[in-house]
Amino acid sequence: MAIDLTRRKFLKISGAATVGATVALNLPDNFLLWAEEAGLVKATYVPTYCEICFWKCGAIAKVINGRVVKLEGNPAHPNSRGKLCARGSGGMGLLYDPDRIKTPLIREGKRGEGKYRKASWEEALAMVAEKMNKIKQKYGPQSMALFSHGCPTDHFLPLFSAYGSQNIGMPSFAQCRGPRDVGFELTFGENPGSPERVDMVNSKVVVLLGSHLGENMHNSQVQDFSEAVSRGAKFIVADPRFSIAAGKAHTWLPIRPGTDMALLLAWTNIIIKEGLYDKEYVHSHTNGFRELAASVREYTPEWAEQETDIPAAQIIETARLIGKNAPAVCIHPGRHTTWYGDDVQRTRAIAILTALLGSWGRPGGIFLATNATMPKLPAKPYPVIPTPPLNRGDFKFAGAEGVTQVIRTATLTGKPYPIKGWFVSGTNLMKALPNQQATLDAINKLDLLVVVDVMPYDTAMLADVILPECSYLERHDTLVVGKGKMMNVSIRQPVVPPLYESKPAWWIAKELAKRVGAGEYFPWNTYEDKMKSQCALWGVNYEELKNKGVVAFPDTAAPYFTATNPPEFKTESKKIELYSKELKEAGFDPLPRYVKHPQPAAGQFRLLYGRSPVHTFSRTTNNPELHELYPENEVWVNSKQAKALGLKNGDYAVLVNQDGVKSSKVRVKATERIREDSVYLVHGFGTTSKELKRAYRRGADDQGLVTRYAVDPICGSTGMRVNFVKLVKEA
Repeated sequence: MAIDLTRRKFLKISGAATVGATVALNLPDNFLLWAEEAGLVKATYVPTYCEICFWKCGAIAKVINGRVVKLEGNPAHPNSRGKLCARGSGGMGLLYDPDRIKTPLIREGKRGEGKYRKASWEEALAMVAEKMNKIKQKYGPQSMALFSHGCPTDHFLPLFSAYGSQNIGMPSFAQCRGPRDVGFELTFGENPGSPERVDMVNSKVVVLLGSHLGENMHNSQVQDFSEAVSRGAKFIVADPRFSIAAGKAHTWLPIRPGTDMALLLAWTNIIIKEGLYDKEYVHSHTNGFRELAASVREYTPEWAEQETDIPAAQIIETARLIGKNAPAVCIHPGRHTTWYGDDVQRTRAIAILTALLGSWGRPGGIFLATNATMPKLPAKPYPVIPTPPLNRGDFKFAGAEGVTQVIRTATLTGKPYPIKGWFVSGTNLMKALPNQQATLDAINKLDLLVVVDVMPYDTAMLADVILPECSYLERHDTLVVGKGKMMNVSIRQPVVPPLYESKPAWWIAKELAKRVGAGEYFPWNTYEDKMKSQCALWGVNYEELKNKGVVAFPDTAAPYFTATNPPEFKTESKKIELYSKELKEAGFDPLPRYVKHPQPAAGQFRLLYGRSPVHTFSRTTNNPELHELYPENEVWVNSKQAKALGLKNGDYAVLVNQDGVKSSKVRVKATERIREDSVYLVHGFGTTSKELKRAYRRGADDQGLVTRYAVDPICGSTGMRVNFVKLVKEA
């Protein structure tokens, strides 16, 4: 319906020349945009950075009369370059979602019943602090654990360090990129970064191993992917499913799940045998080439064909394509790399192949991070904590982010010491950790579970106290120092004031610190005060940063090895470790070796999972704007197998895993675009939180079917693609 409204009528509705906040919130965005175009109101533009996913794209919010009506990419920001993906554009859906947590809530019924009463901030914070102090007094500060992800970590990690606990768990390590980072660090002395430093715009060949570019919409990387395609780069995509990336590929390799290592080792064998590696680079910058060459001789293309289901001729053809285009070859290190329990060694194989091609620090490969750093503000040292943390467990190479399931196990067993409280922020553990029943059992043993979040996700609805965080569009937050091809600093600042009774994480951390005797570790009055102090120390004009959203430092650019920027590796030997003495000394294979993984039995399928271009895990399934685009997931099953099971497109089915766990019903997508031995779900659906009114029970929860996992002995990550399911037609 067209809007016909005169200036006089508009001002009559608003009651003044400026629409009040309550009125503005109830006016349609299209109406406000029309009013702005008609000159009836004036828009303001506020730069910030997004947190619908972890990419932290620079965004500019268009605000009319106190309401955000549009989000656009900041042209000056390297992660967005003037564009936002659908998720980023849907940030307003998070801000204005009526299902948001609006006030502090205290549980009244049994855990999991969803019965809560509203509380004041004073009551809620006092209750949390009182229980934290009791746990500290009775069991010691180490008996509180922090689970976190994203920017809130920068506020709650100092709180826990001051409180006296080092027990930190981040699913971003143990359930995502941990093995990748460790594999590259063992090889090059550093990891490929986040965002990954892939130089696809200059690549002649790009290799994607289960990396769903185009579906995991990492903004700048997808832009580079598109540009590489348009420039004629050849893509080799090894994936059991014909993904969006496979649709743009020169070669799609429908690999048998669990055999990626076989393909990598066969490629390595061919490239060494045919002399396609960069001899000068390998001679000058690597250790262990002779041992590597000897170890891969057994991995012939004919052998790999039997393991991978990829014809030997195609393995040879793609190996030659890779070798002959080096060093401008990008073997993408991937992101979610927790697959089968030998994931550090698999990513080591990727890193070793990258080194053989001379692609590290060269155009078209993986470019170098700037060595520039920003100094830290002076701060009071944290107390020395004598009790060792659980977050690394028995895993020498676990990252500082911690091994989440070790904390969960200690909570269940009370060994080596009890964990009695969890503080959860920025992560939905019930949708992140494998074996949901174990997570639930651990939560039921806690004296305290606190959740800080914007939305009432599954984990929040199990908490004793829920603290409503305001969305990223309503708060100041960490100044982000980016280290792409040059260093930059980005600002997050409030676009609109916080709605309801929500508060920013920095305020919650500061207020709790006062109540647990750690207030001196938060000496600033507002977070903006801290940001201004940082900018003064860094030589950054704060007002310029506020106005532009990002400030770059061009003199820090050094992305490639050159005569004036010679190769430097942060390993003990100062060279690339093809053969890892560090792994050898720790009792592990110094070189990657192939290990067979179990395959599905007759009537079973391997459960695979991935992303949607319009959703971020379980974060956005209730988002009004993004839910409309993709309201529920589907189960992909090969057409031949679907027919044999009496299933067709649009039918509903139930997935039953090897342990008898059933999913909720899910629509069938019968397609030729997936192998016959696998099924595929988009991750994050099937929420059990009734407070998420759009998303409740929509689609199937893949994580609920992940009852088994394979722990990587090197870094402690959880390989979760080891589960098998049957499909049962839903009546």
